Amino acid sequence: MRRPIPSTQALACFEASARHESYTRAAQELALTQSAVSRQVIALEEFVGVALFRRTRHGVSLTPAGALYAKKVRGWLQGLERDTLDLMSHQGQGGTVNLAAVPTFATRWLMPRLPLLARRHPDITVHIEVQTRPFLFADTVHDAALYAGTPEQVGNWPGVQVLKLMDEDVVPVCSPTVLGKAAARDLGRAWQPVAPEVLARLPLLQQSTRPYGWQQWFQSVGVDAPRALDGPRYELFSMLAVAASHGLGVALIPPMLVEAELARGELVVACAQPLRGERSYYLVTPNGTPAPALGLFSAWLCEMAAQQT
Repeated sequence: MRRPIPSTQALACFEASARHESYTRAAQELALTQSAVSRQVIALEEFVGVALFRRTRHGVSLTPAGALYAKKVRGWLQGLERDTLDLMSHQGQGGTVNLAAVPTFATRWLMPRLPLLARRHPDITVHIEVQTRPFLFADTVHDAALYAGTPEQVGNWPGVQVLKLMDEDVVPVCSPTVLGKAAARDLGRAWQPVAPEVLARLPLLQQSTRPYGWQQWFQSVGVDAPRALDGPRYELFSMLAVAASHGLGVALIPPMLVEAELARGELVVACAQPLRGERSYYLVTPNGTPAPALGLFSAWLCEMAAQQT
């Protein structure tokens, strides 16, 4: 039985016309005549049996069904183009991994390690897009996701396999100048970690998505800190890292996300008392047997995560 799939030429003409809401501009983009684009769109409408455009004296406009279909067609064509380019570039060898990832973990932990993956598996290419919430793999082009969340959150993600990579332990970090100022007030020695009681008197940088982080940290070390909820709030760990490295205060950040700043001396561990966060980092894949490239990437990723603990 013939599958009900329109021609790619008709879909390309429809997508361009939908994006511009103009046959003329679509024809210019596709290097076709306006009449050729119009014929392709009409043929597509006859194929699906649904009106995709309204014809007016001033041109065309999408129907509600046409707007919904255009969004889906755009994703299909982009995926087809991407997969075709991957096939052409690899000449049938190796493979690609389309990865959805939380931004800070991807940029600060994963990407610095990708050269190691390239040396071990030079035929594997990893594409990364930002995604912070669970999604249905069937509705996306993603092969896997690097997700930060609680066990309850990943446990409610339907149709997936979940592999825990590491916990999100946080420690207080700050610029050495902040500890230097503390030393000048006889609160500790410059460049050396200080006691939790000292941190209670220093400026504290807050994370807006974890508003009680400092309060929990001081409770874990048994120190009364009346100002634990005070201080400027930033949404991302990467923003906290920049603020801390510029001497604005002390921040609670996973050390694995500030490896570069710690190595350069822009940040130092202010107090070596970690706090086990509520979240962990997971590799999430759809149910079923993974493609060879994804299997190799998963094994390598688990190896990198094991070295972190």
